[in-house]
Amino acid sequence: MRRLAPDDNLVLIGMPGVGKSTVGVLLAKALSRSFVDTDVLIQAHEGRRLQDILDAEGAEVFRGVEERHILALECRAHVIATGGSVVYSEAAMRHLRAGGVAVYLELPLPVLEERITNLDSRGVVMASPQSFAGLYEERRPLYERYADVTIHCSALNHEQAVARIMEAVGA
Repeated sequence: MRRLAPDDNLVLIGMPGVGKSTVGVLLAKALSRSFVDTDVLIQAHEGRRLQDILDAEGAEVFRGVEERHILALECRAHVIATGGSVVYSEAAMRHLRAGGVAVYLELPLPVLEERITNLDSRGVVMASPQSFAGLYEERRPLYERYADVTIHCSALNHEQAVARIMEAVGA
């Protein structure tokens, strides 16, 4: 398990709906750090919603856009909530992990399916005939591969998840 150094970023990875953005804001407050949501960053720089990029350009182009923005991200001592698809880019994950600790927020598929009610408009990168369950099975090994720390969130509310993350990384 990797400990968080004072200038390390704390990088949250995981499936859509797991709570990376919500937990990230709370974690940034608790650690007195700045917060970056890479999905919001991409939308602001591209001038359009993630779903609009996916609809117009497709998943492969979107992944390239996401990778480009992640590789351009230069910050220290931040909490970073990533988009769920960031793990498709080895270069992006290498960049994020070089400057920080990657924390995989994990929830079981049934809980995620209950939370995700806007799959068609949320900007989730998935193949056209792919189910959310198929996406979960495809991504789970990637999250596990890149995680320095895994936090099982199924029995935790957001505040408890923050406390568990801080404990796990020694913050």
